[in-house]
Amino acid sequence: MAPASTGALSAGTGTSGDPVTAPAGPLEASGSAPGPQGPLGLSGAALADAGDLLRALAAPVRIAIVLQLREADRCVHELVDALDVAQPLISQHLRVLKTAGVVQGERRGREVVYRLVDDHLAHIVVDAVAHVQEGK
Repeated sequence: MAPASTGALSAGTGTSGDPVTAPAGPLEASGSAPGPQGPLGLSGAALADAGDLLRALAAPVRIAIVLQLREADRCVHELVDALDVAQPLISQHLRVLKTAGVVQGERRGREVVYRLVDDHLAHIVVDAVAHVQEGK
């Protein structure tokens, strides 16, 4: 797969400027109790967790980061160069992805090298990009 576009990407920020996402929906219980069964016998908590993961992947910059990390582990300055996005914004998006369990960072000297936690997550992004490209 070709790397993400070299042009600057939209930040994918909310109205407050934070690279965070939409508020919780009605199925998203804040507690850890399993809750009532939803589609396919999944608990409300499992559906909420899946929603949180998809929201974490929803911003264009985060999609581009996942596509870059699919190719190879990268440090922040490599992502900045590849995506033509400011370093503070890359760091914010990496923090969202890390909190969601999508990426993991490992310190190597003065740098932190990021990698995808799971190949399944890359497949979600690749499939979404392929889907929208099929319609064009």
